Amino acid sequence: MKRTTERSNFGSRLGIILATAGSAVGLGNVWRFPYMAGENGGAAFILVYILCVLILGIPCMMSEFIIGRRGAANASRVYVEVAAEDGRKSLFSRQIFPKFIGYMCILTGFLIISYYAVVSGWCLQYIYASAAGQLQGDVDAVTKYFEEFSSSPTMPVIWTVAILVMSHLIICRGVRGGIEKASKLLMPLLFVLLLMLVGASCLLPGAEKGISFLFKPDFSNFNSSVFLGALGQAFYSLSIGMGALCTYASYFSRKTNLVSSAVQISLVDTMVAILAGLMIFPAAFSVGVNPGSGPSLVFITLPNVFSQAFASMPAVGWVVALLFYMLLSLAALTSLMSLHEVLTAFCVEELHVSRNRGTLIVTVLACIVGAFCSLSLGAADLSIAGRSLFDIFDFVTGQILLPVGGFLTCLFLGWGVSKRIVRDEFFAGYHPDGTPIPLHRRILFQTYYFFIRVFCPIAIAAVFLNQFNLI
Repeated sequence: MKRTTERSNFGSRLGIILATAGSAVGLGNVWRFPYMAGENGGAAFILVYILCVLILGIPCMMSEFIIGRRGAANASRVYVEVAAEDGRKSLFSRQIFPKFIGYMCILTGFLIISYYAVVSGWCLQYIYASAAGQLQGDVDAVTKYFEEFSSSPTMPVIWTVAILVMSHLIICRGVRGGIEKASKLLMPLLFVLLLMLVGASCLLPGAEKGISFLFKPDFSNFNSSVFLGALGQAFYSLSIGMGALCTYASYFSRKTNLVSSAVQISLVDTMVAILAGLMIFPAAFSVGVNPGSGPSLVFITLPNVFSQAFASMPAVGWVVALLFYMLLSLAALTSLMSLHEVLTAFCVEELHVSRNRGTLIVTVLACIVGAFCSLSLGAADLSIAGRSLFDIFDFVTGQILLPVGGFLTCLFLGWGVSKRIVRDEFFAGYHPDGTPIPLHRRILFQTYYFFIRVFCPIAIAAVFLNQFNLI
């Protein structure tokens, strides 16, 4: 597949790993993973989660990498490009099928960035609130603060626009000067903050109970819902099915080893999730807070945990809370960047506008829809069938579009694209000079090919059906 000369590339392997890992690392790791682990038995859930990353996450990520690099186009067109090169006429390669997947990725990305920016804006507000000492007090006081802030008609909208503007300023600078350069700064900073917070949490009295909960598995309450929950968390945490991975892969060079890249990115993503648990559970157990507090863990439960855990050292508690919400904001920003790029690449290549104009179009539209999502949480009556606009976007993307997108991608690559194309991309980074391929790598390819054709579609379908209690 010939790459157009005007299309940008990442400048280094480190840039590829950090940028793509930044796409995967987000609120799903630092916010969703800890409370999911807390609700499902801690270490037992984590072991199943790691297994799911290996058997589902990495093959699906590889699939998006193969499609993205081979098609060398934005998410809406890349599937069509690959299908057109192959020239097959199967059910899964006819033009309407790849077009549908591509445009569904664009729709998913836009819906996610619109409501994800709202939660990301909350993180910025909590940096300010932590610095100003506004998160002190008991659970009732912190709960009241969150409810009043999130339902306000002004400040949440302002913070939503603010974090989208931050993403805008990075994306408009391009792949190397914007995404790659920012990722090389933000991702190491994210790890430094995370390690500092892990150290502070693990030094608290009684922290060993949280560490034991995180690393000592108890399968006494294990059931199918725990397995399917871990499978779904792995799927969402790795940003599969929203066009971000195939968009970033379209900037990969032919020398990029897709297999090792997928493994390394998945490893970074999993490490962040586990470190987030190691940051939260010891602190929670130290003050006797239930680690399975659900989605309220970050914005309601944790401020109270920080104030209680460091009651004898209020200055330390103030610093820990401030660093935590800085960490959360960085994780949110790296994911917003990837979603922003999915949509910007679409505008540039499909609407034939400059990158600056394409970035501006995305930012303005996301700010408008994001404002409506924010207002729907209490400031205005923007609901359908009892659900706020925010909740509708969250439900439609997380429980319908993402799993369906991943499912269709596996069907497309496994059944709609010739094995030759998949093999060429799989081995391009291993043996770019065409030298003979060792037996163990050929076995690895055959295993991967079986997974995307058979296992992954079945597993993703199981997750999807479980969301609606059909299995």
